[in-house]
Amino acid sequence: MTAAPEPMPLADVNLADLDNFTDGVTPWRMFHTLRHEDPVHWQPEDAPNSGFWALTRHADIARVDRDPETFTSTRFVNLEEVDEDQISKRASILEMDGVRHRALRSVIQRQFGASVINSYSDFLRGLTATTLDAALAKGTFDFVADVSADFPINVLARLLDVPPEDNQQLIDWGNRIIGHTDPDYADVLLHSEESEKYRDLPFRSPASIEVFEYGRELARQRRGGAGTDLVSKLVNTVPRDGVPLSAQDFDNYFLLLVVAGNETTRHTISHSMLALLQHPEQLARLQEDPSLIPTAVEEFLRWASPVYHFRRTATRDVELGGKRVKEGDKVVMWFASGNRDEEVFGNPYDFDVTRADNDHVTFGKGSPHLCLGNLLARTEIRIMFEELIPRIADIRPAGDVPRVRSNFVNGIKKLPVEVKPA
Repeated sequence: MTAAPEPMPLADVNLADLDNFTDGVTPWRMFHTLRHEDPVHWQPEDAPNSGFWALTRHADIARVDRDPETFTSTRFVNLEEVDEDQISKRASILEMDGVRHRALRSVIQRQFGASVINSYSDFLRGLTATTLDAALAKGTFDFVADVSADFPINVLARLLDVPPEDNQQLIDWGNRIIGHTDPDYADVLLHSEESEKYRDLPFRSPASIEVFEYGRELARQRRGGAGTDLVSKLVNTVPRDGVPLSAQDFDNYFLLLVVAGNETTRHTISHSMLALLQHPEQLARLQEDPSLIPTAVEEFLRWASPVYHFRRTATRDVELGGKRVKEGDKVVMWFASGNRDEEVFGNPYDFDVTRADNDHVTFGKGSPHLCLGNLLARTEIRIMFEELIPRIADIRPAGDVPRVRSNFVNGIKKLPVEVKPA
């Protein structure tokens, strides 16, 4: 049994300090302390933000995620505090609730359903084999660049029906937008003076302009056609509420697909490989019994927790965990902490590929905002490891593993490995 991380003194916990999220250890120390000492914790923030309630227990996270009437997404789902003008320009499907949210979600929901995703199996398996064969032939390589990032972006390119030669550009856009708090990725760091120029863009990232332009050209080409790709569905489908997507709706929806369609699956695959390197006995179990891989996928998702948090905003005064939350307060669900909650997971710090009843909150919990691409992500991860594990006789770490400087995405920048193919 793996021991819990050394708790951090409550007075030292700071979930708003991004430098606490770069070593792969400190976040878990903070979450452990909060779950046990102050599970509904008021976290101050530096200006221009005003602080938030941090929820770190599974039950509280599930309660908030299931109740959009009391805890709305319409004030935005990340920690940045935005005014009405910014909301009107930047809101994506993530920042909507109720009828309009359901209507926009339904436009492409079928494309992420079981019948469509299952039809991709042969394509995904062939793509995985191509990715792995190219990477493993190198012997020593960066698993992130050559496997984790390469594979999901090829899947996204297929869903968007764009040429593979655009893949690196899609990856770069995702890095620059999601990595807007990391100096290695960001064009302009969030909350820097320069970021005010881009306050009306998603994540305040100038890369958003490039994504918009790329998406608009695809929309121009596909409008009025009979395509079944995601872009064609967005431009040629009237949502269930009868209100067509505006140009701005399309821009923000397309950008969300580019970012969400790659980043989370990529980081889950990276964390899963790192966990198998750190727990070789678990890799051995999968090598001995590949039928465990579908069960292991759920443990990969729990362990990786690729998104640390999502935010909601209280629509009324409410009691939560014995604390009085006021209307307008930010309420932040720390999914990563919920995935280590001792009340739900036996020995939560054990990485166990045979773990049953794995009630993780990686994709949300009972929420109208449950990740639309969860089945696709599960399928990609499963096929990746079904193809990878038989191909390796031995795999070992070959260098440092730097993390993304972010308290939103739990990302790995590089994962150098040395592989002996089977």
